[in-house]
Amino acid sequence: MKKNVLIAFAIVLLMCIAAYASLFVAPTESKMGTIQRIFYLHAPSGMVALLSFFVCFVGNLAYVFTRKPKWDWLGVSAAEVGMAFCTVLILTGPIWAHPVWGIWWTWDARLTLTFVLWLLYTSYLLLRTLVEDPDRRALISAIYGIFAFLDVPLVYGSIRWWRTQHPQPVIMGGPGSGLEATMRKVFWFWFLNLVILMIFFIRERYALEAMREEVRTLEREAEAA
Repeated sequence: MKKNVLIAFAIVLLMCIAAYASLFVAPTESKMGTIQRIFYLHAPSGMVALLSFFVCFVGNLAYVFTRKPKWDWLGVSAAEVGMAFCTVLILTGPIWAHPVWGIWWTWDARLTLTFVLWLLYTSYLLLRTLVEDPDRRALISAIYGIFAFLDVPLVYGSIRWWRTQHPQPVIMGGPGSGLEATMRKVFWFWFLNLVILMIFFIRERYALEAMREEVRTLEREAEAA
C-alpha cells in the first residue's frame, strides 16, 4: 500500500510538471494562440486510449484461446482505463474546436469513428453487467471486445486515409508535418506521463479484479463447507 501511494505521488508530481511545461515552457502557437495548449492533453490522451484498447484486445484474444481468468481481468481493466482516456479525448476536443473551427462538433470521419469507439467500449462494459456466470461473461465480452477493436485502426488511420475537418497528423505525419522542437519535447513528456498513468491504473484495476475472484472463491468454499 505504501509503495502504491509513493508511485501515485510521483505520477501526480510528473503530471504537475507536464502541466507547467504545456502552459509556460512550450511556445504559443502562432495561428491558434493559447487554446492550442490543450493539444498536449488532448492528443496524448487519444494515443493512450488506443494503446489501452490494444491491451484490452490482447487480453480478449488470449482469453478466447486459453480461457484463463487472468486474461479476462486484463481485458476489463484495460477497457475501463481506455474509456477514461477516450472520454478525456472527446471532452477536450470540442473545447479546442469551438474557438478554432467556430463549432463544437462535426460528424467528420475522425470524430465520428472516435465517438463510435467510445460507444463500443461503453457497450463492452455494460455487456459484462448483464451476464452473471463468470465464464460465460468472460467469453462473450472477449468475443465482443475483439470485434470492438476493429474500430481502433480506423480511428488511427482516418485522418491519413480521408480528408476531414480534423487536422492532418503532426505526430508521425507526412513530409512537412511535425512540431517545433520544444513543443515536441513537451508533447512526448505528456505522452510518457500518461502511459505511466495508464499502466498504474491497469495494474490497480487488475489487482481489484483478482481480489474479487479470491472473494468469490472463498464464498464458494464457505458454501460447500
